Amino acid sequence: MSVLHITSANYQAEVVESDKPVLLDFWAPWCGPCQMLTPILEELAAEHPEYKVCKVNVDEEMALAKQFRVFSIPSLFVMKNGQIVNKSVGARPKDQILAMMD
Repeated sequence: MSVLHITSANYQAEVVESDKPVLLDFWAPWCGPCQMLTPILEELAAEHPEYKVCKVNVDEEMALAKQFRVFSIPSLFVMKNGQIVNKSVGARPKDQILAMMD
C-alpha cells in the first residue's frame, strides 16, 4: 500500500472510519525533518499493510492541523477507531515509529 494524502474531504472516510490503525504525519514541503521522514513512511506503508500510513500537508489543510493542535512539524499521530492513541513531535527512526503503532 502507498502513503495516502489526507484532506478535509477524505479525512472522515480514510481516517475516522478506517478499519486499520492509521499513522498520520503532519508535514510541509519546506520542512527538512519532514523530508527525512518521507522515505521511512513509504517503507512502512509498503511493508505493513495492516496499517494505513497518511500524510497531511499543514499548508494546505490548516483546519486539520488546528483540529489536531499541531504547532510543530513533523507531528505523528496514531489513530485507532477514530481516536488518537499515540503521538510524537519530530523526526523518529523507523523502529520508534513502529513501536508507536502497538
